[in-house]
Amino acid sequence: MAALRRKFGEDYQVVNTNRDTTAFSAPVKKKRQRFVEKNGRCNVQHGNLGGETSRYISDLFTTLVDLKWRWNLLIFVLTYTVAWLVMASMWWIIAYIRGDINHDHDSSYTPCVANVYNFPSAFLFFIETEATIGYGYRYITEKCPEGIILFLFQSLLGSIVDAFLIGCMFIKMSQPKKRAETLMFSQDSVISQRDGKLCLMFRVGNLRNSHMVSAQIRCKLIKSRQTPEGEFLPLDQCELDVGFGTGADQLFLVSPLTICHEINPKSPFFDLSQRSLMNEQFEIVVILEGIVETTGEELLPFLLLLTLYSLLPTLLFSLLIDYSFTTRSPSFNP
Repeated sequence: MAALRRKFGEDYQVVNTNRDTTAFSAPVKKKRQRFVEKNGRCNVQHGNLGGETSRYISDLFTTLVDLKWRWNLLIFVLTYTVAWLVMASMWWIIAYIRGDINHDHDSSYTPCVANVYNFPSAFLFFIETEATIGYGYRYITEKCPEGIILFLFQSLLGSIVDAFLIGCMFIKMSQPKKRAETLMFSQDSVISQRDGKLCLMFRVGNLRNSHMVSAQIRCKLIKSRQTPEGEFLPLDQCELDVGFGTGADQLFLVSPLTICHEINPKSPFFDLSQRSLMNEQFEIVVILEGIVETTGEELLPFLLLLTLYSLLPTLLFSLLIDYSFTTRSPSFNP
């Protein structure tokens, strides 16, 4: 209650939602396999791809972004570790071939890299150079052209690796998936009369004070059907009209909104009775698109709204907020 008052101000009055709903008793929900989870994850596994898996490698950047965080962190650590060990080995090989290792602390000898006489010192020199620390104790001398070439290659390779991995991690962290956690949908949907028309209704609300720009909602009905030619379509998709023609699908989410789908002759629910509606196997996926005001990122949260046991016919949503405004008379200074 306190959160609602902070969100909508003192001019709104919270109404008790514990109303008598004994007119209809919803059946007990059973856990069943869903086509789309409520977090937006689709339960689809691609099979029989053959040699098409190489296409994921061709778009390596997107593949890394789509991986889970544990795999991203593992690849991040392994890539840098392998690159550091390989480059440190190359500096050590140069020192070994030139014989710098045999002239340890010989002031009369000019090595390729000063004070690099073993692999740990070569590794420290690479880290100091790559991280631009530059303690000044180890440095390249002018009598080592191969070292200068390797240093240029190291700088180019380090820039490429940094741009690729850090860019991948930045894009993954900036994805607005967590913003969808503060967009609330009603647990169930209802079918009832509104404005003299039979409507399928559900509710959506935004918990944050930051607005969603260009918010638009769409609904997809997913069910199996058989065509007149006898072809069976297991996951046929049908668009549900939630106000596309009237602009009602364009939302201004400053308060909870009730989305309506009119059950008219064009609706796929028009020929279904209450009993047949409860026995049908279908899912309704609600897609809410918008742009996050604070970051400018496009948000695309999904919601599996309806399953076999989440539809409540002949019920109405109880009021969440009583819109009672305080009227104040404006004062003007002459």
